[in-house]
Amino acid sequence: MWLAPPLLLAALGGWALSRHHGLWFDEVYTAEVSTLPLGDLLSAIVRGEGPILYLRDAPPSYNGPYYAVVHLWLAATGLQADEWGLRLLSLLAAVAAVLAFTAAVRRLAGAGLALAAGLVVASNPFVVEYSAEGRGYGLVLLGVALAGLGLARWLDGRPRALLLYGAAAAASGLAHWFALLVVAAFVVTALVLDRRRAAPLVAVSALSTLPALALVATAAANGVGASGAEWLGGVGPGVPWLVLRSWAGGNAPLIVLSLVLGATGMVRARRDHRVVRVVATAWFGVPVAAVAILELVRPVFVDRYLLAAVLGLALLIGVGAASLPRRAAALALAVFVATSIWATLVDVGRGPKQDVRGAVSYVASRHWAGEPVVAGARWDALGLDHFTRRDHPELVPELVLASPSVPEASSLWVIRRSHGGIKGDGTRLAALDSELAAQGMRVGEERRFDGRYTDTLVQRWARDW
Repeated sequence: MWLAPPLLLAALGGWALSRHHGLWFDEVYTAEVSTLPLGDLLSAIVRGEGPILYLRDAPPSYNGPYYAVVHLWLAATGLQADEWGLRLLSLLAAVAAVLAFTAAVRRLAGAGLALAAGLVVASNPFVVEYSAEGRGYGLVLLGVALAGLGLARWLDGRPRALLLYGAAAAASGLAHWFALLVVAAFVVTALVLDRRRAAPLVAVSALSTLPALALVATAAANGVGASGAEWLGGVGPGVPWLVLRSWAGGNAPLIVLSLVLGATGMVRARRDHRVVRVVATAWFGVPVAAVAILELVRPVFVDRYLLAAVLGLALLIGVGAASLPRRAAALALAVFVATSIWATLVDVGRGPKQDVRGAVSYVASRHWAGEPVVAGARWDALGLDHFTRRDHPELVPELVLASPSVPEASSLWVIRRSHGGIKGDGTRLAALDSELAAQGMRVGEERRFDGRYTDTLVQRWARDW
């Protein structure tokens, strides 16, 4: 039965993939950068310079190792850098992560709790969402789960498990450096449970952080350490609540169930689950507390950056359910997993995060020869460029991606987000409107393509004779 959790995630994630939502901005960046030769990718990381002409200030620094893995994955499988090729890698990694997580809990507390915690993770809308996305979060989950398995084996008296622990911790940090917060949580766990024996694990943990810290130091030395963080707004002490809301996909019953069972796990754990309660509390609590403290200094919170930490919350919820009488425990788990699956299905059914693919297809179906197709700003150019070259190459000669001025024409198309972006994009959008108006043009047609993150606008401007 311990195969049930990874099979459940495979089913839910596979259903999400089958929806075939278009790539959103971050995934499009993955598609563009991961197809570069590995030498060019390494050079871009070392120099801190974006490899895309109109996004020179968007280097692949922090996610460089992930792009390299995607490059090798595509080369090995023959898949394309599209909605299937990118997302399938993430899903397979996440399924393997749930398998490793279940094995770790089984080692710590037995098969019953392993099944419960595994099902809680596999059915979760937050986990499913990022398991089926063309970004590195599936690999982060896999690295952290394998490190958790190494920790469990080490706590069980197997010193050689530190090899697995160290390698997985280093890999998770390279996949996303916020995973180092979970490594810190494992250090806290070891110190709390067995301080006299913890020195080797602390030393291995410290060594495992060096690759990720070197990556961060390289970005900082290049002056791009804060690249991509301009859009972050401070959330102050609200980090725990925001993580919980993301965990539940905004579903109120699931938030309540998570709070009740998580709190129960903290205060009423069975005697044979006290060790795993410490592991779970640190796994979730240390990263969330660290980000909440950092928020007092500068904005750093992004919910998906703490995805690896919610494995600890799932374990804590499993401990809470297991502390109930046997029939009540089974009922509580069944209700929780059913609610979580429902929240996941609703979340996936909300549509794409950004529908630039639909916008480009719409323009292609109504475009006349000689009409320029203009990106509203640099960050709009990425999706327009990608989907035009991939799906509608006949439009490529008409593209205006990063020109400081718009060519004069009797009519043209503009693809833009419904609100301003980062790094001066809002100013560029306003300047574009003014420039077109100065040419005697006005919006004759506009269509909105809804997205969960941002809406995409298609405008046809024509000269006002």
